Amino acid sequence: MYSDRDYYKPSGLGGFSVFPPVIKNLLIINIAVFLVNNLILGNILLGEIPASMLVDHYFALQPLGHGFFIWQLISYQFMHANFSHIFFNMFALWMFGMEIENLWGPKKFILYYLACGVGGGLLHLILSPFITGPAATVGASGAIYGIMVAFGMMFPDRHIYLWFFIPLKAKYLIAFFIVLEFMSVGSMDFVARLAHIGGALVGFIFILLDSRGQFNFKQIFSNFRKEPPVTGGNQFRRRQFSKTANIEDAEFFELDKYEKTNISQEEIDRILDKISKSGYQNLTEREKRILFEASKKN
Repeated sequence: MYSDRDYYKPSGLGGFSVFPPVIKNLLIINIAVFLVNNLILGNILLGEIPASMLVDHYFALQPLGHGFFIWQLISYQFMHANFSHIFFNMFALWMFGMEIENLWGPKKFILYYLACGVGGGLLHLILSPFITGPAATVGASGAIYGIMVAFGMMFPDRHIYLWFFIPLKAKYLIAFFIVLEFMSVGSMDFVARLAHIGGALVGFIFILLDSRGQFNFKQIFSNFRKEPPVTGGNQFRRRQFSKTANIEDAEFFELDKYEKTNISQEEIDRILDKISKSGYQNLTEREKRILFEASKKN
C-alpha cells in the first residue's frame, strides 16, 4: 500500500539501528521531563503551590480560553501523568517506530511524529468541550497512534504477539485499537481519546497523500540537502547506499563476475521496493549482496 524510495541506512547490524536517533532522543527527553516534573518539581513549593502545577499550567494542553498557549500543542506531547502512562507510550514508540525511522530517516520521522501529536491536540481542543467538557491533557499518545497507523499501513501483514504469545497481524491489531478509541469517546476515564483519534487520522492522511505523490516529505527538506539531485527513472539513492553504507552482513554471499558487472537498475529498484514493503532484514542474501555491489560503484 505504501512505497517510499527515500531510504535511510543508519549504522548498526546490517544497517538497522535498534535505537535510531530520533526515537532515542524522544525517549531521553520524555523520561527526563517526567522525572524532573514528577519527582523533583512536585516536591518544590512556590508559595503554597507545587512547582509542577505551574509547569502543567503553562505546558500541558489547556482548553481554549482556559490558559491555552500555542506552544502547548508541542510541549504537551512530552509530558505524562504517571508511570504507566509514560511506560506504555514509550514502549509503543520504540516497538512500532523503530523500523519506520530506519526506513524514513530522522527528518521525515520527527516531522511526522510531531504533526500527528499536533493533529491529536487540535482535535481534542476543538471537540472535547462538546463531548467531555473542557479538560487539559498531556501525553505523546496522539503521536504514538500516528506511528501505529504508519506501521499498520506499511507492514500490514507483520505479526505482533499480543501478550507475547498470541500472533495477530498488525493491520487487525491496530485497527482494533483505533475502533476501541472511537467506542470510548465520551467515557469518564479521563483519557484523551480524541487526541488518540486525531493523531491516527493525521497519520493516515499524511501517509495516504505521500504514497500517492500528492504530499512529498522530500520536498520539505530539499533546501537542506547539499548534494545535487539524482535524475532519471527510478532513482538509486547514492546518499543512502554509498560506499560507506553498512551492508557488511551480505559480504559472505558471493556473486559471480558476470552478475557483478550486470546489475540492472530494474533489479535495484525491485529490491528497494521489497525493503519498503517488508524491511531490509527480509532480503535474501543474494539481494543484500547486489545492494552491496551497487554501493561500491557509486
